[in-house]
Order: sequence, then C-alpha cells, then structure tokens
Amino acid sequence: MTSWGVDGSGRARGVFDAVVRAYVARHPQATVVALGEGLGTDFWRLDNGRLTWLTVQPPDTAAVRRMLLPDGPRRRTVARAAADHGWLDAVRDPDLGVIVTAPGILMRLSPAVVRALLAACAERFPDGALVFDALPRGVAALVRRGAALAGARPPGPPRWGLDRTQLPRVAGVHPAIAAVREVPVLRPRRWGRLTPMVCEVRFADARSRHRASSAPA
Repeated sequence: MTSWGVDGSGRARGVFDAVVRAYVARHPQATVVALGEGLGTDFWRLDNGRLTWLTVQPPDTAAVRRMLLPDGPRRRTVARAAADHGWLDAVRDPDLGVIVTAPGILMRLSPAVVRALLAACAERFPDGALVFDALPRGVAALVRRGAALAGARPPGPPRWGLDRTQLPRVAGVHPAIAAVREVPVLRPRRWGRLTPMVCEVRFADARSRHRASSAPA
C-alpha cells in the first residue's frame, strides 16, 4: 500500500485478512476480489484450497502481474480499473459468495464513483461483502493540502474522508446493503487519530431481498 492509505504494515494487513478469513469460513467456495492488489501475494496466505481469487488491475499493471504471477486454476488477474464495473462480470459464481477487498483504493475515487461501485456490488453479489479503508475527514483534508503543496504524484492523496458518524450514509447507498460496520483496528497510542478506519459493507442475501420485494407497500 502507499503512504496515503492503509500502510501495508502487519497490523493493517491483518485486519483485512481477518475479515476475508471470517467470510471464507462461512462461504468456503467464495470468490475473493482484490481491487488494486498490484503484485500482492495474499492468495497464497489466505487460500483454503477451494476459493477463487480475482486480482483487478488496470491493463498496464495487469500485464506485469500476469508475467510475474501467471494465472492459475483458481487465481486470475482481470485487466480492469476498479471503477470499471466490467470486472463484476468476471465473477462466475456469485451465489457461492463474494468478498471484495479495496485497501487504499476507494479513497482515491470520487464519491460518486464509490457510490456507484457500492451499488453495483450490492446489486450483483447477494450475501457478499466489501472491505475498504478511509481516513477521517479532517485528516484527509490535511493530507490533500499537504499533497498539493508537495506536488503529489499518482495515485495521489485521498479525495474524500469518512467519519464514524457517516456510516449510516454508506448503508443508505443501496437497499441491498444490509449493514456497515467498523472493523476494530489496533491503533498506535500516539498517532491513533491518523489511522484509517476499516469498514465492512455487507450485502443482503437472496432471502432477505425476496422478503423486501414481496412486502406490501
């Protein structure tokens, strides 16, 4: 990860790993979609022998990943940008479960693009989940100002921030979002306020969607 997001330390990686492991324990044949994973090797750390792993990368970096980490029977690289909803079509068995990880990714997209992506995942992945991180709003604003003064290079600073009080707004993006929770993170005593918040968005299962659609108006 870059310095603008969750920093790639063992602590941050462990938080995302724990959420994925818990989901895969409930859905052993799930598809794990790693947005912007780069040359990450999380598959080998989290594989249960049954899951499917998709790494979503822009075409130029996807080619590099395929060269260094060739696709396998249950592991593929999809050449799409995270904001390009075409990668959703690469999930072949959404009914077996889907969890999307996006550490350091969503915060660099515009709020409108993030809302559209959440809505698309909620629509397509019943009983799925998406895990992302976000800096508090005040910290994100400070980072943007500092980056502007320093002439930040891509991928650049976060375009938005998120406070705990705003989690209900995330849940309201789409009717099929069942819950949004903050994942506990062990924060440094001195710089805890600067630590990104990790959130898990859970999507309603097919049964819940059926009940909601058949309820009287």
